[in-house]
Amino acid sequence: MKAAVIVFPGSNCDRDLKMAFEQAGLQVEMVWHKDTALPDGVDIVGLPGGFSYGDYLRCGAIAANSPICRDVKAHAERGGYVFGVCNGFQILTETGLLPGALLRNANLKYICRTIGLEVAESQSIFTRGYEAGERIGIPIAHHDGNYTADAATLDRLEGEGRVAFRYTDNPNGSDRDIAGILSENRRVLGMMPHPERACDPSQGNEDGARLFAHLTAALAEA
Repeated sequence: MKAAVIVFPGSNCDRDLKMAFEQAGLQVEMVWHKDTALPDGVDIVGLPGGFSYGDYLRCGAIAANSPICRDVKAHAERGGYVFGVCNGFQILTETGLLPGALLRNANLKYICRTIGLEVAESQSIFTRGYEAGERIGIPIAHHDGNYTADAATLDRLEGEGRVAFRYTDNPNGSDRDIAGILSENRRVLGMMPHPERACDPSQGNEDGARLFAHLTAALAEA
C-alpha cells in the first residue's frame, strides 16, 4: 500500500507523518505543493501539521488552493482516503472536503501538550483500532484549533456518527468538544491532535500507533 504526504512551505510535521505511515507498513512518497498530480497507486493522502504558507489569510486557505490540492480533492471525490492532522484538518475544511472551520483558540494562546481524547466512533477505517468510549492521550500543538460549525451541521455530524474524537477536557473551545470529524463517506478524517507524535516508546506514548496500524490493515483488506 502507498501513502502520499503533501509538503507545503511551512509544513513541520511531514516527516513525523511519513515515519508513522512507514512504521505501520505503508510505502510513502513526499509530494511537493507545486506538483499537479498525486503519484500513481496512492491509497491514502496525508496532509500534515504545520503552518502552511505562514498561516496567512486563514490557516490552510492558501494551501487549499495549491496545485496539488486540486488532485487531492479529486482523489477524495473518487472515494480515495485522506487524513489531515492539525493544519491538515484546517486545509480539509478550506477545500470543502470537511464541513466547519477552525478558529483561534478560545483563550487566544498557542497550546502544546498531551490531552485526553474520547473515541466517539470506532467503525471507520481510521478508528477501528479503538473501542467506542475509550480514552486515549494524544498531543496537540495549535493556535487555531477551535472547531466551529452551525447547529444544523453539528447535529448532522453527530446524527451520522461522523464525530471521530472528542476532547475530554476541551482545550480550545471547540463546539461540542469535537477534536476530529469524518466525511460523509467516512473516507476522509480531519483531527487537530497529532497521533503521529504518539507512535513510539521514545515519544512517551503509543496511543496513536493503533490508528496507523489498523488503517494499514484495513487498506490491505479493501
